[in-house]
Amino acid sequence: MNIYVSGLSYRINDDDLRQLFEEYGQITSAKVITDRETGRSRGFGFVEMANDDEARTAIEELTGAEYDGKVISVSEAKPKADRPRSGGFNRERRGGFDRGERRGGYDRDNRGGNRGGRREY
Repeated sequence: MNIYVSGLSYRINDDDLRQLFEEYGQITSAKVITDRETGRSRGFGFVEMANDDEARTAIEELTGAEYDGKVISVSEAKPKADRPRSGGFNRERRGGFDRGERRGGYDRDNRGGNRGGRREY
């Protein structure tokens, strides 16, 4: 089972996270998520445990626990949703337009006819 852990101290690393959960069973992986540019922890991570029952026990016992001076939240990780990547131009979300949709712009589908005159809507 994949477990989401939030509220982590910025000092916590992958090994610390692994050690916290090893008490409850076999750990497949433990990863604290870091900022790409700075390399600093973002305060959350993921732990994958081999046994679902052990994972549920860890979730129950560690939710609301204090770890390294901070109260952590622990839950089953939800699958990553399909969402558009942030950054860049997204026509549908930001109300952009094509060349042909621009008011007074060039209409590539009507090349000869309605330039500069009244537009038909």
